[in-house]
Amino acid sequence: MQNRTKALLIGAAFAGAAALPAIAQAGGGSTDGNEVDVPISGPNLEKATAAALDYLGEGKVTETEIDDEESYYEVEVTLDNGRQVDVQLDEEFNIVGSEQDGTGADD
Repeated sequence: MQNRTKALLIGAAFAGAAALPAIAQAGGGSTDGNEVDVPISGPNLEKATAAALDYLGEGKVTETEIDDEESYYEVEVTLDNGRQVDVQLDEEFNIVGSEQDGTGADD
Protein backbone atom coordinates (compact mmCIF):
# COMPACT_ATOMS: atom_id res chain seq x y z
CA MET A 1 0.00 0.00 0.00
CA GLN A 2 1.34 3.42 -0.83
CA ASN A 3 2.15 5.88 1.93
CA ARG A 4 -0.48 8.35 0.73
CA THR A 5 -3.22 5.69 0.86
CA LYS A 6 -2.13 4.64 4.35
CA ALA A 7 -2.18 8.25 5.53
CA LEU A 8 -5.69 8.75 4.14
CA LEU A 9 -6.97 5.58 5.82
CA ILE A 10 -5.43 6.55 9.16
CA GLY A 11 -6.87 10.06 8.87
CA ALA A 12 -10.31 8.67 8.08
CA ALA A 13 -10.12 6.34 11.08
CA PHE A 14 -9.24 9.22 13.42
CA ALA A 15 -12.02 11.37 11.98
CA GLY A 16 -14.53 8.57 12.48
CA ALA A 17 -13.41 8.03 16.08
CA ALA A 18 -13.67 11.76 16.77
CA ALA A 19 -17.25 11.79 15.45
CA LEU A 20 -18.48 9.01 17.80
CA PRO A 21 -19.44 11.31 20.71
CA ALA A 22 -21.52 13.49 18.38
CA ILE A 23 -23.21 10.43 16.87
CA ALA A 24 -24.02 9.06 20.34
CA GLN A 25 -25.50 12.40 21.42
CA ALA A 26 -27.64 12.65 18.28
CA GLY A 27 -28.92 9.12 18.86
CA GLY A 28 -30.13 9.95 22.36
CA GLY A 29 -27.15 8.41 24.11
CA SER A 30 -24.48 10.16 26.06
CA THR A 31 -20.75 9.78 26.40
CA ASP A 32 -20.79 10.83 30.08
CA GLY A 33 -23.41 8.31 31.27
CA ASN A 34 -26.30 10.77 31.54
CA GLU A 35 -29.54 9.71 29.88
CA VAL A 36 -31.29 12.02 27.43
CA ASP A 37 -35.09 12.10 27.72
CA VAL A 38 -36.80 11.35 24.43
CA PRO A 39 -40.34 12.78 24.19
CA ILE A 40 -43.24 10.78 22.78
CA SER A 41 -44.29 12.00 19.32
CA GLY A 42 -46.80 11.44 16.53
CA PRO A 43 -49.71 9.03 16.93
CA ASN A 44 -48.12 7.50 20.03
CA LEU A 45 -48.23 10.91 21.74
CA GLU A 46 -51.96 11.13 21.00
CA LYS A 47 -52.58 7.62 22.37
CA ALA A 48 -50.47 8.13 25.49
CA THR A 49 -52.09 11.52 26.18
CA ALA A 50 -55.60 10.10 25.80
CA ALA A 51 -54.82 7.15 28.09
CA ALA A 52 -53.29 9.32 30.82
CA LEU A 53 -56.03 11.95 30.78
CA ASP A 54 -58.75 9.29 30.72
CA TYR A 55 -57.11 7.60 33.71
CA LEU A 56 -56.85 10.83 35.72
CA GLY A 57 -60.06 12.45 34.52
CA GLU A 58 -58.54 15.95 34.35
CA GLY A 59 -55.40 17.96 33.72
CA LYS A 60 -53.01 18.95 30.98
CA VAL A 61 -50.05 16.97 29.66
CA THR A 62 -46.88 18.93 30.40
CA GLU A 63 -44.14 16.44 29.54
CA THR A 64 -43.69 12.97 28.05
CA GLU A 65 -40.88 10.45 27.85
CA ILE A 66 -40.17 7.20 26.03
CA ASP A 67 -38.39 4.35 27.81
CA ASP A 68 -38.68 5.85 31.27
CA GLU A 69 -36.87 4.00 34.05
CA GLU A 70 -40.23 2.81 35.42
CA SER A 71 -42.18 2.04 32.23
CA TYR A 72 -42.15 2.21 28.45
CA TYR A 73 -43.99 5.56 28.32
CA GLU A 74 -44.29 8.25 30.97
CA VAL A 75 -46.81 11.08 30.72
CA GLU A 76 -46.54 13.96 33.18
CA VAL A 77 -49.89 15.62 33.79
CA THR A 78 -50.49 18.85 35.68
CA LEU A 79 -53.83 18.55 37.42
CA ASP A 80 -56.32 21.41 37.73
CA ASN A 81 -55.10 22.05 41.31
CA GLY A 82 -51.48 22.45 40.12
CA ARG A 83 -50.21 19.08 41.36
CA GLN A 84 -48.25 16.93 38.95
CA VAL A 85 -48.76 13.22 38.37
CA ASP A 86 -46.53 10.90 36.35
CA VAL A 87 -48.62 8.25 34.61
CA GLN A 88 -46.72 5.11 33.59
CA LEU A 89 -47.82 3.19 30.48
CA ASP A 90 -46.67 -0.01 28.81
CA GLU A 91 -46.05 -0.38 25.07
CA GLU A 92 -49.77 -1.01 24.47
CA PHE A 93 -50.75 2.22 26.33
CA ASN A 94 -52.10 0.33 29.35
CA ILE A 95 -51.68 2.09 32.70
CA VAL A 96 -49.07 0.32 34.83
CA GLY A 97 -48.77 2.90 37.60
CA SER A 98 -48.80 6.54 38.62
CA GLU A 99 -46.99 8.75 41.09
CA GLN A 100 -47.67 12.24 42.37
CA ASP A 101 -44.74 14.56 41.79
CA GLY A 102 -45.92 17.56 43.77
CA THR A 103 -46.18 20.99 42.21
CA GLY A 104 -44.07 22.37 39.39
CA ALA A 105 -42.53 24.96 41.74
CA ASP A 106 -40.94 22.27 43.94
CA ASP A 107 -39.54 20.12 41.13
